[in-house]
Amino acid sequence: MRRIIKYIAVVLLTVNCPLSTVHSQIVRDIIKKSPSYSSCNYDVYPDTITAVLTPAPAGKKPFYISHYGRHGSRYISNRNGYEVPYIMMQHADSLDELTPTGRKVLYEMNSIMHDTEGRWGELTGSGKRQLEEIGQRMVRNFPEVLGPGANVKCLSTIVPRCIESMGSTAMKMLQECPTLHITMEASKRNQWFMNHQDKNLRRNYMTKEANKAYQAYTKSRLGNSRLMELIFKNPDIVKEFVDEEFFNYYLMKMALFQFNISYNRNPRLMKLFETDEFYRMWQVDNALWYIQHGACKLNGGRQPYSQRYLLRKIIADADSCIKLDRPGAQLRFGHETVLLPLVCLIGVNGYDLETDNLDEIEAKGWWCSSVFPMGSNLQIIFYRSSPKDKDVLLKVLLNEAEATLPIPTDCAPYYHWQDFRKYCLDKLNSYKN
Repeated sequence: MRRIIKYIAVVLLTVNCPLSTVHSQIVRDIIKKSPSYSSCNYDVYPDTITAVLTPAPAGKKPFYISHYGRHGSRYISNRNGYEVPYIMMQHADSLDELTPTGRKVLYEMNSIMHDTEGRWGELTGSGKRQLEEIGQRMVRNFPEVLGPGANVKCLSTIVPRCIESMGSTAMKMLQECPTLHITMEASKRNQWFMNHQDKNLRRNYMTKEANKAYQAYTKSRLGNSRLMELIFKNPDIVKEFVDEEFFNYYLMKMALFQFNISYNRNPRLMKLFETDEFYRMWQVDNALWYIQHGACKLNGGRQPYSQRYLLRKIIADADSCIKLDRPGAQLRFGHETVLLPLVCLIGVNGYDLETDNLDEIEAKGWWCSSVFPMGSNLQIIFYRSSPKDKDVLLKVLLNEAEATLPIPTDCAPYYHWQDFRKYCLDKLNSYKN
């Protein structure tokens, strides 16, 4: 069972900053203002983007966009996440063990189950709007790339919510610029780089050392006795069939997930929980995501290499497109289990952090929620003065905000393509399977 944690960070960091940048807001404060942040990969994409883009160096203009994005907000993937607390509540109700608050909670759960039935994993209305707005901003931010007659090649994994996300983005881009030439493809033949899930790395991420550290990190942050007393008449009795840890975790997730669903953006279940409870759940999930996809020394630090094929493809595609007079854009639509390790592999915003101390990851700014909310995306924007310009620059946007790379540059937040290319290929070539 995923366990609930501790540790309030002393080092103050901003959400979209390098790990060394100090800021006055800690994760707990973020969660207090926006509880959805605590749900990690269930977090929703921001309704507005306030990041300001730095003008390009003199003479340079954007000419090509390489992108990988997650699908927009969806319904929960399957019934299991909801049924864990739901079945426990039904059993307690059959024994007349629910308090008045507990009965209200069960009523709300019934409504959620009814609304969600048969929609498992589907893109929601909110998800479609997120992708439409991202596509709209992309056209407006980079008209030199996405102007009349430009070519846009879109690829998606074969999962319906990703295909719909691709379509939502493409249709909105066409509304902004009707003469764009957009192609869309969702095929199994692209899965090897669009959604590669390395079975060997996945099988071995939770080593004995990682498991020991994870259990120690979560040991004293278990359960939620306050919640049990709020919902059940006799918490000691219902513990025979209500697992306190499971119940707290999954009911909280059920509450948070409703932010992704249009009909209930202010879920009543949220009132059951306090900020510190959301914060502790975020900590346990953040640590697990780090072990699964970060450069965690406890399992050899190799998990980000699950996306080695995608990064090589991004580089190869860029090499080809740079040779063209007007390459346009290549947009790829997939999943958070690809985007997060890709960000870690490249080292965007310091997410290549290597440590064997789970207490360090929050203090050093490794916050998974800042990488992969629903609709999250990585955009690499390429710049040059003309097709003959050999000094191609690039800028990386993580969720549409300018990001840093672990590469020296004389024109931040811009980087020289050849430096980026060499850095990535050297890192990929060093990997031993």
